[in-house]
Amino acid sequence: MTGTPLRVGLVGYGLAGSVFHAPLIAATEGLALDTVVTSNPERQRQARDGFPDVRVAATPDELFARAGELDLIVIASPNKTHVPLATTALKAGLPVVVDKPLSGTAAEARELADLAEERGLLLSVFQNRRWDNDFLTLRKLIDEGGLGDVHRFESRFERWRPQLKGGWRESGDPTEIGGLLYDLGSHVVDQALVLFGPVTAVYAEADIRRDGARTDDDTFIALTHANGVRSHLYVSATTAQLGPRFRVLGSKAGYVKHGLDPQEAALRDGLRPGAGWGVEPEELWGRVGAGESPVTGGGSPVPTLPGDYPAYYAAVAKALLAGAPNPVTAREAAAALDVLEAARRSALEKVTVTL
Repeated sequence: MTGTPLRVGLVGYGLAGSVFHAPLIAATEGLALDTVVTSNPERQRQARDGFPDVRVAATPDELFARAGELDLIVIASPNKTHVPLATTALKAGLPVVVDKPLSGTAAEARELADLAEERGLLLSVFQNRRWDNDFLTLRKLIDEGGLGDVHRFESRFERWRPQLKGGWRESGDPTEIGGLLYDLGSHVVDQALVLFGPVTAVYAEADIRRDGARTDDDTFIALTHANGVRSHLYVSATTAQLGPRFRVLGSKAGYVKHGLDPQEAALRDGLRPGAGWGVEPEELWGRVGAGESPVTGGGSPVPTLPGDYPAYYAAVAKALLAGAPNPVTAREAAAALDVLEAARRSALEKVTVTL
């Protein structure tokens, strides 16, 4: 990829903007981090320290006033701002990447998709965990038939955070689109849809476990896919003993994988993509077997493929510069939001929701 890099404006410099988006944008051939938008003086300083050539704007309006100088807008601000900011960017003629969840409802996601298509602009959703090391490994195992026909997919994104951190993600205000169902749930539902396709039925349990919590922090989602696979998805901040990240049961064998992809921890530590990026030590590899217990060393270890978050922005750059496919479309995000909305209704009404 050659030529002048695309100039990127990044809105938001909290966890998502500073840890994920800015480093990955800066590491991508064909992209250049031009401007960071944050009103927080400390975050402004952090942006300048991390990227000395970056411009800093205090408000999105300052950024959009220079729309003609930019080629891509990345929205990594709080969830409730995603739809209005994406709408403004698209109407300004700019392609957009939005952090998950794209919106609070599937209807809003489809409206944004319609707007992007009308304007002939890219609208992509940052579902980085499609490039987790364990997910890439599992896709390869399934594609190669190593598990046979998958019957049940168990996916856990669990943490032990008994004390509240505060902030909009833990707000009970529905306009904030907080809670784990829409946060970590966006990841596990998206992965299930990528692996096993459309869903016909959704059952969910959403609980508030921590003192002072105002929104769900311990949630279970059961999906029935049109092809018969059942997905059991767990997202929790109150898990004192963490379960396996994946437990996948097929007609020939099962796959069990513990631990989280190392890329987020590496980015938090200030590391940047390069040689050896996303590689996991052998002792953390998952195991495949039939009838054995992986706890006691049963089954065969399966090398974990390297995680590859940089692949997302590389695909965005290729989509914009060479007309390659959008790596994560807004309509895919809308399908996941259909499931999340059904899960919220199921938990509230204590029913199974048919899609």
